Amino acid sequence: MAENRASGYAEGVPCWVDAQLPDVEAGKRFYGELFGWTFEESYGASTWALKDGAPVAALAPKTDGRMPTVWTVHFATPDAEALARRVRDAGGQVVIVPVPVGDLGTTALVTDAEGAVFGLWQAARHAGFGRRHEPGTFAWAELYARDTERANAFYGGLFHDALFGPGARPDFGRAAVSDVFPAEMPPHFLVHFAVEDCADSLEAVHRLGGRVQAPPFSTSYGLVAVVTDNQGASFALLQR
Repeated sequence: MAENRASGYAEGVPCWVDAQLPDVEAGKRFYGELFGWTFEESYGASTWALKDGAPVAALAPKTDGRMPTVWTVHFATPDAEALARRVRDAGGQVVIVPVPVGDLGTTALVTDAEGAVFGLWQAARHAGFGRRHEPGTFAWAELYARDTERANAFYGGLFHDALFGPGARPDFGRAAVSDVFPAEMPPHFLVHFAVEDCADSLEAVHRLGGRVQAPPFSTSYGLVAVVTDNQGASFALLQR
């Protein structure tokens, strides 16, 4: 699979995650303790989370209290405008049209045909994850869909090479919402962070004021527990 030379990530590969939080300072305390992250200021009001000095995520303040407190996964693309059009043509929606983020790159926010929200990232100076697939960094994104066949068609058409191309090693999968969550839960992406020991990490989540949504369960890609942070943002812990 040919890599997008501008970003280092081929189109359709998860390349960045960020959290919209009511209180970024509280988020820094929670995630700094849980994952060993350090922090530095980024563009605007956003803060980069670093693992061993490399960027692994961003924390941003919610600009509107009505916005959800949530982790969002962003997929790489060499052309955010073109990909946003393809999302719309496939039955999705464009929530935020592509907009430059200083000299870092261009971002957009879209939904799939069932309404699950995800981001697009067209890299300039900021390529995306500096580290991934190791403890304290992004490891997987699972789409929880109501209609898995519809999801297969949508993402299979949108990101075919990243999912099925030569040498593809996908970082995201899909499951039925009802496999883990109540049937009324809206379709959504769940960001997974790698941990060395799921039980130890769950203890830390409790100690830091978070809570468990789904206790550890086995998947084809590892042992997973779904939790929320101390402000209500959901994410998963993944022990390979």
